[in-house]
Amino acid sequence: MRRLVARQFPRWADLPLRSVAVSGWDNQTFHLGDRMSVRLPTAAEYALAVDKEHRWLPMLAPRVPLRIPTPLAKGEPDEGFGFHWSVYEWIDGEPAGVDTIADLTEFAVSLAAFLVALRQVDPAGGPEPGLHNWFRGGPLRVYDVQTRRAIGVLNGRVPGDLVTEIWQLALETSWECRPVWFHGDIAPGNLLVRDGALAAVIDFGTCGVGDPACDLAIAWTVLTRASREAFRARLDIDPGTWARGRGWALWKALVVHARALHSDNAVAVETRRVIDEILTEYAESR
Repeated sequence: MRRLVARQFPRWADLPLRSVAVSGWDNQTFHLGDRMSVRLPTAAEYALAVDKEHRWLPMLAPRVPLRIPTPLAKGEPDEGFGFHWSVYEWIDGEPAGVDTIADLTEFAVSLAAFLVALRQVDPAGGPEPGLHNWFRGGPLRVYDVQTRRAIGVLNGRVPGDLVTEIWQLALETSWECRPVWFHGDIAPGNLLVRDGALAAVIDFGTCGVGDPACDLAIAWTVLTRASREAFRARLDIDPGTWARGRGWALWKALVVHARALHSDNAVAVETRRVIDEILTEYAESR
């Protein structure tokens, strides 16, 4: 990373460089000085997001109520590193979580307001679902085989008939409206909190235009009953979109839970909690 910066952006060569505390899966991230970050994609499929972010984030930034990343420079493959990479402005904040969010309902309403504003941005020419974002914004059916396989693996550990019913309900609905902008990975690590309040949304690698249901999964992964209701009310979405959002949350929780059962107890416990949250909310909504 030091060689890449020195070779391509010599004006920043003397700035200190250090790894961030939590880097994530898709990119390896570094602090560059005190006001910038550098992100190196970890695989070719993640590198597909670099050009997309540099093109669209400057357009989205003034149209949403929370801060989002500002691209400063795009690096070229060099020094044995095979992908394009990015320099961004650094955004201070802590990842969203039970220990950092002061009021979960206020957090939910702020996040919903951000998503409403994002969906109101003109989608013309925006990136449609594809490999660049793992088909976020497209039909859930792309993950049907994977989900049903996970249900089979978890036979006896989760109520198979019930989770299949929830999944099937999600598949039976579709987005029939004009495509809208979505983030694609509204997860705690991509939501930054300052002084207990939501302050920024980062990592737009899975963003695009299409069905916004994928942005609803946080309603079951982080939010609870009262905050989830506030989130849904502020978004003012139809029952079908809510069902698909529940489906996105269920898909990820089932697949990760099945993988983690015999390898990562902490992940298994957390994904089981999410599955139970989905089951409870679904039962209460019937």
